[in-house]
Amino acid sequence: MHDAVELETLGRPTAVIVTDGFLHEAHVQRAALGMEDLDPVVIRHPLSSISEEEIEARAASAVEQARRIWLGG
Repeated sequence: MHDAVELETLGRPTAVIVTDGFLHEAHVQRAALGMEDLDPVVIRHPLSSISEEEIEARAASAVEQARRIWLGG
């Protein structure tokens, strides 16, 4: 989150990827860092115990969300 805030302050759109299990913490961090407009890319939790196919599906979801953040829309 810290790196994303730094990049955003430099004018570089940034996509922070978090699992939904850590979404609250991501919101707390962005508020503490003064970047409440930084919307994270959210994928389902967990990652460590799922199949490769499930990981690929979550990655595809992350790509679409990140694309919207980077391109605005």
